[in-house]
Amino acid sequence: MEGIIRGRVWRFGDNVDTDMIIPGRYLRTFSLDELASHVMEGARPEFASQVRKGDIIVAGRNFGCGSSREQAPVALKHAGVVAIIAESFARIFYRNAINIGLPVIMAKVDADDGDEVSIDLRSGQIRNLTAGSEYRMKPFNDYMLSILEDGGLVNHYLKTIDTGISGDEG
Repeated sequence: MEGIIRGRVWRFGDNVDTDMIIPGRYLRTFSLDELASHVMEGARPEFASQVRKGDIIVAGRNFGCGSSREQAPVALKHAGVVAIIAESFARIFYRNAINIGLPVIMAKVDADDGDEVSIDLRSGQIRNLTAGSEYRMKPFNDYMLSILEDGGLVNHYLKTIDTGISGDEG
C-alpha cells in the first residue's frame, strides 16, 4: 500500500455513536447497498445521498461510541468513505474498522466540510490542502498497512496462510 489517502472532508463533532452511523432499524438487512443508503442518517440525513467514493470523515472525540454493531464501519466503507480521522474512537469501532480494511486515524485535525485532506499513513503526516495546515499522527507500521491493503484482517489472514493448495487445485 502506498499509504497516501486523499479526499474530501465531511466534518462531524464529538460522540458520534453507532446508532447515528447506522440506525438500529436497518440492521435486519444483509444488503450493503441498503446499509449504505442509510449511513449517517442519525447525524446528517443528507450524507448518504451526497457522499462520494474517496470521501474522508473528520470528527471530534469518541467516534463510533455506543453499541458494538459491526455494520457501522461496513456501511461507511461501502458508502465510499476511505478513512476516518478523529481525536479518539470507541475501541470496538476502531477494531471493527481495521478488521474490514477501513483506516481510522487518531489525530486532532481542523477541517471543514468540503476541504481536501491528504493522509500519509506511512509517515504520519496529515495535510489540509485547502487551508494549508499540517498535522501529525502515529504512523501505521508495515503490518497494519498490509492488513489495510489486503482489505481487512480476514483477507490478510487468508492471503498469508499456507493452505497447501496452489490456487488452481479445487
